[in-house]
Amino acid sequence: MAHVRLFRHYIHLPFVILGLIDLIVMGLAFALAVFFRFFGELEFFLDNLVFVLPSITIFALFNLIVMIALGVHQSRVEEGMSGMMLRTIMAMILAIPLHGFAYFVADDWLWYLGSFGLLTSATVLGIFSLGIARVVFFAVVGKDRFKRRVLVLGAGRRAKQMFEDLTTPFNRKGFSLDGFVPMPDDTVEVDEQYLINLPTSLHDYVLRHPVREIVVAVDDRRRGLPMEDLLECKMEGVHIIDGANFYERESRKVALEMITRGWLVFSDGFTVSSVYGVGKRALDVLASGTLLLATFPIMILTAIAIKLEDGLKAPVIYSQERVGLNNQVFKVHKFRSMITDAEKNGAVWARKNDTRVTRVGEFIRKVRIDELPQIFNVLNGTMAFVGPRPERPVFVEQLSEKIPFYAERHRVKPGLTGWAQLCFAYADNEEDTREKLRYDLYYIKNQSLLLDLLIIIQTVEVVLFKKGSR
Repeated sequence: MAHVRLFRHYIHLPFVILGLIDLIVMGLAFALAVFFRFFGELEFFLDNLVFVLPSITIFALFNLIVMIALGVHQSRVEEGMSGMMLRTIMAMILAIPLHGFAYFVADDWLWYLGSFGLLTSATVLGIFSLGIARVVFFAVVGKDRFKRRVLVLGAGRRAKQMFEDLTTPFNRKGFSLDGFVPMPDDTVEVDEQYLINLPTSLHDYVLRHPVREIVVAVDDRRRGLPMEDLLECKMEGVHIIDGANFYERESRKVALEMITRGWLVFSDGFTVSSVYGVGKRALDVLASGTLLLATFPIMILTAIAIKLEDGLKAPVIYSQERVGLNNQVFKVHKFRSMITDAEKNGAVWARKNDTRVTRVGEFIRKVRIDELPQIFNVLNGTMAFVGPRPERPVFVEQLSEKIPFYAERHRVKPGLTGWAQLCFAYADNEEDTREKLRYDLYYIKNQSLLLDLLIIIQTVEVVLFKKGSR
């Protein structure tokens, strides 16, 4: 298996293993730093290990949480080892104040976290140790140890789209592709070099090649599938999976062009328990309350800056109608980042280098400060902390007519942050909105408190590295 599914959310298995390795390496680095600074004798250290263990655990855990927040593990795919290590260094430096805070709260339980010199040496040792461990790890993973060999049944429109979307370096992490088996009488749209013309049957091919999964991505199942052949493969231990489910698992988004209302009805997910509802609301209040306390001084300074640029009579807050849960219209609040008559000619998409944006507005948009008043929308219950981005009624009406299943994103409360905001840049046209909907549907289908927590943690990366802001 190349993926682990926790509470319906797919996590790439090598990243899970790498996270556990990082946790152990950082714990050992801290233990080694404590040993040389305070003990020096192995027997003496082991006798007192029970007193050191809480500090070791918190040091490793806090560093891992900050690394997850900064997208350290995923950055290996886009930025390489050097980018990954730079983010690791930043994460471990940012975690030092958290260790100090933990010591302040727990005092005697975390006595060893109270030494700044020890934290510094443990951090430096941890960075070097992580570098070595990761080089070894990726040397092993790079040999396709965690990848499944996949064969695709079908070579038409669906198969071609799946190939184009999933064989980018970012997405193609969990599988290696053998090729595509065209169905009789089907229009072939996949490039000929990727086609496999079976001399006998699927079962014979599987016996000769170590294929672990067959993806069914035919355009029209009414023409029939080789069910006996697929059953023989299934009995050999080969996993048979629908193309839409495979696409969802590998890309962590829903394939709009591959799904039907029947797929939505019969696929797993789209279930919400009352326990989850209570837990999500508690998480909303806790997260938004914490964010309000942390950013209140920034909000005051932002209001002053807007007044200084546009005059004392200029409004600071801009309220705008958005569509929320069950298509109910509500007012969303933001710091005003445009000139006061920005939409005198009607609503238009925000765009790059928008001339309507003020100088203060340009800055607060880049660092997401303009979104902070939406905290009050979360507290009053019109929004959640995590959910799809709320859109304006005029745009919702237009997009619902053009994009299938667009209205389904209003089955949950809109959010201050969300899965689509993490995974895709700002949408300023219909095609971008279609792509973001794929991620929104994935969130709605697989929502859980774990996924909400992951999104909240990784939103830190979005803020720090200015992903998606406009």
